[in-house]
Amino acid sequence: MSEHDYEEIRGLPGRLPSDERLLWQGAPDAWRLACEAFHIRAVALYFGGMISLRAAGSLAHGAPAGRVLTEAAAVSPLAILALALLGGLAVLYSRTTVYTITTRRVVLRFGVALPKAINLPFSQIESASVKRRGGTGGDLALTLKAPNKIAFLHLWPNVRPWRLARPEPSFTALNDLDGASAALVAGMKEVTPITVSAIAQTDGVRAAASGPARPEAAAA
Repeated sequence: MSEHDYEEIRGLPGRLPSDERLLWQGAPDAWRLACEAFHIRAVALYFGGMISLRAAGSLAHGAPAGRVLTEAAAVSPLAILALALLGGLAVLYSRTTVYTITTRRVVLRFGVALPKAINLPFSQIESASVKRRGGTGGDLALTLKAPNKIAFLHLWPNVRPWRLARPEPSFTALNDLDGASAALVAGMKEVTPITVSAIAQTDGVRAAASGPARPEAAAA
């Protein structure tokens, strides 16, 4: 039992108003999150290199094969522990994160120890960009209109990497990138028109707002 079990609609802080509809919901894929946010493959390569160097050093000094294996294996428990922790964190974050797009807003609900929800009315979103990571997966990042700003650490790992000065909330490690992009385009048409053909392209392409936004109140 968790606090999320009491949500009337999964991923949302309350019931939607009668004039607001749910368009799309999703969550990070655990393996994609482990690779992209927790860099589990890089950590595995680091420990693999460390074990190889220890083995090579022992062989260079003429150590017998048994000793070489023993010294290399001494690093293995630490490697297994580190990879298990990163993998476990990725699973926890993927299970406690829900991305939502309605006809009025984007909501990011996430957090393991300290759950939080970020509510972004379309009127606060300036543009969107996607980064495709093989097949139908990838990230969907949102640029907020000034002076709206959310701290990078407050958003992590649901944030575009290295955008420290102007953090961009992100639907991270999605399997259904095209579905999320299409839902965002469909929802924002009613508030701020965006370039439909640009948002679903590959790395670095942006979909910029092309019309004025109407004031939009965030529903609870």
